[in-house]
Amino acid sequence: MAKAKGAAPTSSSGGKAAKKKKWSKGKVKDKAQHAVTLDKALFDRIMKEVPTFRFISQSILIERLKINGSLSRIAIRHLEKEGLIKRIVHHSGQLIYTRSSGGGTD
Repeated sequence: MAKAKGAAPTSSSGGKAAKKKKWSKGKVKDKAQHAVTLDKALFDRIMKEVPTFRFISQSILIERLKINGSLSRIAIRHLEKEGLIKRIVHHSGQLIYTRSSGGGTD
């Protein structure tokens, strides 16, 4: 009787822990190698391409131009000051802009 009592709890708890499966390993995203400094070529590319985008936000610049977040915020501020883009939505989390020439409401 003592043998059966001692064996039952260890096998049931051990069996649950041993058979538990982890179904999802999780997706691993590659580390992005975005530019952290602004050189002349990148500055010229920003000044030429970004004002032609219909929808401009920090995340769009990061994805398309492969620059980091702080550079994209600086670029957006500079373009707005120059009058090349205009603000649509001002929110603490996300700033949304559009091109200045070509009408804002499509």
